[in-house]
Formats: sequence, structure tokens, C-alpha cells
Amino acid sequence: MDEALIDLQTRVAFQEESIQALNRALLDQQQVINALQAELETVHQRLRALTPSPLESDAVEPPPPHY
Repeated sequence: MDEALIDLQTRVAFQEESIQALNRALLDQQQVINALQAELETVHQRLRALTPSPLESDAVEPPPPHY
């Protein structure tokens, strides 16, 4: 009976340690994801500023040449 109890306590302790390690890894990954999302938004804004959409342009394009 004592061996079974010790075995269960050992397993629970190992599982708690594993859960804590997984939680730390998950938090680290979420921080990386948040940083990448912010960086992507910055790049997206810069790209929009550099290349305006053709739909937003009021300029009339000349008709294509006919062959």
C-alpha cells in the first residue's frame, strides 16, 4: 500500500513539473507570436504607405495599345 501511494505521489509530482514546463513554453511562444504580429502589422502599414492601391488612385490610365 505504501509503495502504491509513493508511486502515485511521484507520478503526480512529475506531472505537475511537466505541466509547469509546458505552461512556460506556451507563454514564451505566445510572447513570440505577439511580437511577430506587431512586427507584421508594422510591415503591412509600411507597405501600404509605399504602394497605394490602384483602386484608391484617381489617375486615369491610358488605354492599352492595340496591335
